Amino acid sequence: MKKTEIHSTATLLLVLIFASVYCFSQNSEQSEIDNKVKTFLEKHSRQWYDMNVPAADGQLLYDLILKNNYKSALEIGTSTGHSTIWMAWALSKTGGRLITVELNESRYHEALENFKEAGVENIIDARLADAHELVPELEGPFDFVFSDADKSWYSKYFLAVDPKLKVGGCYATHNVSDRPGNRWNADYLKFLKSQDHYETSVNYDGGGMAISFKKKKK
Repeated sequence: MKKTEIHSTATLLLVLIFASVYCFSQNSEQSEIDNKVKTFLEKHSRQWYDMNVPAADGQLLYDLILKNNYKSALEIGTSTGHSTIWMAWALSKTGGRLITVELNESRYHEALENFKEAGVENIIDARLADAHELVPELEGPFDFVFSDADKSWYSKYFLAVDPKLKVGGCYATHNVSDRPGNRWNADYLKFLKSQDHYETSVNYDGGGMAISFKKKKK
């Protein structure tokens, strides 16, 4: 075998070794996150009362992010972090990041502790701020947005974020329904369905989730 062939073979072997080590490291890190999040969610499964989503909606948010490989997410209304942790868990698998905004200082600090215990604090940029002021100032772009703050402001949040949401992105809104007897924020849902550059449906497995996919620019 010629020297050049030996050198090329040795180089290839080194590349394969480094690639294997890198993949093992990545898989090990993801496995650690998976275990910590699962343990955290099981431990606290009956403790999410402070304006948090039910587990069914957390799973839905997780699935939406993972299925569509979303990487730049925004949450309007952290509460104490149940939905945030589900989303951050999914983003840990896509290589993404999440900005989350909370107005209440007590809930904000509790959420920070929860993120740390769940092992996802490095994926989350948590802001203690008034979303009315901060959301319009955020640059984006985003490919996934979850809105679960003050319901009277839902349309205004949507209009503020819409220009910053990528085509193909998803805007999810909690506590929305137009079912008889359970018409939660039905006017807002009507508003969403009037946006012809979006396709909106509602998932009723949890607390009512409007799911709006952006089809094109306005």
